[in-house]
Amino acid sequence: MIEIESLVAIDVHTHAEISGITGCGALSPELMEAADRYFAAAHIHRPTVTEMAEFYRSRKMMAVVFTVDCTTTMGVPPVPNDEIAQAAIDNPDALIAFGSVDPHLGRQAVNEVHRLVDEYDAKGFKFHPNTQAFFPNDPEVYPIYEAIAEHNRIALFHTGQTGIGAGVPGGGGIKTEVLQPDVRRRRFGRFPRAQDHSRPPIVPVAGRGVVRRHPQTRRVHRPVGLVTKVLSGQPGSIRQHDPAGQGPVRSDFPLITPDRWIADFETLEIKDSVRPKIMKHDAARLLGLT
Repeated sequence: MIEIESLVAIDVHTHAEISGITGCGALSPELMEAADRYFAAAHIHRPTVTEMAEFYRSRKMMAVVFTVDCTTTMGVPPVPNDEIAQAAIDNPDALIAFGSVDPHLGRQAVNEVHRLVDEYDAKGFKFHPNTQAFFPNDPEVYPIYEAIAEHNRIALFHTGQTGIGAGVPGGGGIKTEVLQPDVRRRRFGRFPRAQDHSRPPIVPVAGRGVVRRHPQTRRVHRPVGLVTKVLSGQPGSIRQHDPAGQGPVRSDFPLITPDRWIADFETLEIKDSVRPKIMKHDAARLLGLT
């Protein structure tokens, strides 16, 4: 078991964008360059998963790490799930592996969910409907969710807008209509097991509207994002630490580093008792680390 008290934080949202084995990234070169410009991250080194482990270990932090499988929509292979999962096995003090499957691959994606849990004990699965170009409430995708639920694992959804495709003609083909609030709400109505409080959380998301519409489900979590300066216009969203509408911290590393959001987080006027909940304890509980 991890000694949670010795950690500074648990970052529940980091991207493996370059494979140390193949040298390939999960985005097309055009979209990767556009993301660098949008996030002012051109100077940031995109590390391999092994380098990510050392980065977080040096800061006494842990990170949930994943790729996004956009094989169908991007035409490029993702960072291999196996590479990420093995890196987490080799670095259990620094990394927690989530998998990713292409939602357009049907039974192949379902089989991959089962394989990653059975062979690597993957703790969850990442979905990015914008770049993967699918509606989360499409019944064709439900068998994938059922496979995740069968293993009592987490499904992590990107919600809202995305910087991927910004500045590219036509937005690089990235879909934005797939995550309108109505689509998000209808997804939760179809999965009653997501409301069973006796089972591990299945569907943490980043959308507050879902939480308001379904206050009875504590299995919906909204990670506290990116940089606290961005949230300065709505300080109550962090200060109150509402269990139904609050969650652990996320960075979107490597485009935004934990060094940046930790520095900003320390300037917020919130109770000392709340800080460790946001920084690590909520994540530890969600991930079953305690």
